[in-house]
Amino acid sequence: MKKRLSKTLALSALIGSLVFWGAGCAKKNVFPPTQNHGSHESDMSGGKDINYPPAESGYSEDNLPVEGTLDDTNAANQYGMASAADQQSDEYKRIHGRSSNNLFPIYFDFDQAGIRPAMTEILVRNAENLRTIPGVMVVIEGNSDERGTNEYNLALAERRAMNTKQYLINLGIAADRLRTLSYGEERPLFLGQDEDAYSMNRRVDFVVK
Repeated sequence: MKKRLSKTLALSALIGSLVFWGAGCAKKNVFPPTQNHGSHESDMSGGKDINYPPAESGYSEDNLPVEGTLDDTNAANQYGMASAADQQSDEYKRIHGRSSNNLFPIYFDFDQAGIRPAMTEILVRNAENLRTIPGVMVVIEGNSDERGTNEYNLALAERRAMNTKQYLINLGIAADRLRTLSYGEERPLFLGQDEDAYSMNRRVDFVVK
């Protein structure tokens, strides 16, 4: 009887150890810690913070465009086809404006046509992308907010486009590939009448033709 009890206890201990060993060796589901890749760019909105989406949505942690991460629905822009930017979300429009695929808009201070330091790295990235499509024409479209007369805003937006063109030429892009077009206040991408909307409409887009 004692032998049978001893065997039973030994068998129970063996089974228990096997169950414990199996549980310890089971594959675990390991989840990486949540990381916030979003960033803030107060300079782009005249002092008001803009929350950009994570890097996979088009901008890196430094607010620079991430190459090859544009929405496939806008891929037709790569060949100069009509942009669907006006039908996209506000966050999409903040990042892409009406620019073609793999090109990104730059923004300007109120009543200014000079290239802001915060925008120069975006122009460098645009120039790099233009080198991958040699011979293709790009229209540099200048825009302004609605304040001021129509004539003044057309001239201001043209100066923005011309300064942008010259910057790309200085980066090595052939002048005969670049054409400027001024819309002034005539094609606002954001229809609000506040500083946030105005800051997004003070913009130059890059459209492949």
